[in-house]
Amino acid sequence: MSATEIAARVRARELRAADVAAQALDRIGRADPQLCAFIEVWGEEALRRAGEVDARLDRRGADPSLPLAGVPVAVKGRHGLRAAGPLLAAGAVPVGATSVPGPGTPWQTWGLGARGRTVNPWRADRTPGGSSAGAAAAVAAGLVPLATGGDGAGSVRIPAAWCGVSGLKTTSGRLPSGDRTGLAVPGVLARTVTDAELWWRVVSEEPAPADAALPVTAVWSPGLGFAGPDPEPVALARAAVERLVAAGVVRLVRPRMPLRLTDPGPAWLALRTPGAGAEPGMADLAGAERVRAENNRRLAALFADAELLLTPTAPTAPHGHDGPGDRYSTSLTWAFNLSGHPALSLPAGFGGDGCPAGLQLVAPHGREALLLAVAREAETHATG
Repeated sequence: MSATEIAARVRARELRAADVAAQALDRIGRADPQLCAFIEVWGEEALRRAGEVDARLDRRGADPSLPLAGVPVAVKGRHGLRAAGPLLAAGAVPVGATSVPGPGTPWQTWGLGARGRTVNPWRADRTPGGSSAGAAAAVAAGLVPLATGGDGAGSVRIPAAWCGVSGLKTTSGRLPSGDRTGLAVPGVLARTVTDAELWWRVVSEEPAPADAALPVTAVWSPGLGFAGPDPEPVALARAAVERLVAAGVVRLVRPRMPLRLTDPGPAWLALRTPGAGAEPGMADLAGAERVRAENNRRLAALFADAELLLTPTAPTAPHGHDGPGDRYSTSLTWAFNLSGHPALSLPAGFGGDGCPAGLQLVAPHGREALLLAVAREAETHATG
């Protein structure tokens, strides 16, 4: 069941939160030895919290202040519960902490769970993406309907794409973040866009959005003017765009100036690692800010002509556990950590290797509601 359905049925007392939690813990117990999506599983604590939700609903009836009543959620990493206060207040039941890359990992596209490295639910010999690796794997495998993530360079969107789920990165500064650079922001991974939207309403305290006026104007860019994505993820994302156009969800437009961003990689690395400018291939902080300012100017010009920017989420299919080689999986995502724009990855189909790919939607600052409304329409048409 989706998070939305679970919460509605728990509030209506058709389901007990304790039973829902017990079922989620059972699924984790059966699947996680192979998936390795969790660092820790909080069985007793989850059942205790679920019992408190049941007791509250027994006293008060269908409490509208619990929009996540009884929903099992996973949180990213051992410290993820610190930022989960709004979810707990809404009645969610955290069942465990998901895997992130282990110490000394030279790249951030896999996770290390309590039982070993996290695998992609679609192909165990492939990575699920990262750094929200366990979160994406747990959601894709149906262990939980929602998992929190953090996105500093694509860490929600890439695993969402490679595991075939939806992943939302929020606008920089809209939600609390402990990242001193401002590059990493909270996000969520969900099996349905409606569930991601529910998470957003809880953490942002925004009311339910009105339906988007369709079609929404959008610009398609396969490589943002600098990246060299592989043909297959480009073709899958473009086919997803064409389905949106055919369904009347988006209308493609040509911007007055073609979008050609400067590669944000060196600037991102310089901002993330102060002092790194002395290393070959990395910008200094002043150079990084110049790249940021110029890319922001070009994105502002694009969003003056269109409401959305559409790209593939990742430039390649999921790689094996031996590593990505010299290809950055972040090449199409980290520009929007640098610029702060909200972005969302939607499932875009499957490659020849049987693994999912993603379509990335990027919106102007503060327009999460637009992203979610368009994504909800896309999901509706994809499922008929």
